Amino acid sequence: MSNDLRLLPWVGGEGKRCYLITDDRGGPVSRLADVTESIQLGMGNELLAHSHNMLLDTPPGELRFLAERLTEALADALRIAESRGMRLKDLN
Repeated sequence: MSNDLRLLPWVGGEGKRCYLITDDRGGPVSRLADVTESIQLGMGNELLAHSHNMLLDTPPGELRFLAERLTEALADALRIAESRGMRLKDLN
């Protein structure tokens, strides 16, 4: 019985990474993390589609807001990719 370390798709206090130590891949925190990852990736896809339309004719203030949201979505996607990559290594 080994304990797996999972990078969670949210940050804790002061923006620090959160990890889950578990040997149960189906626990409640793991399921919550799976749902959160799915929501974050879906929001990123919607934001990307919306940004294509906005870039054509948008005031600078709105572009800054868009850039901030895209930055957040990219950070979420990269954290999810890292977490999933860590879990794939554990399967080998």
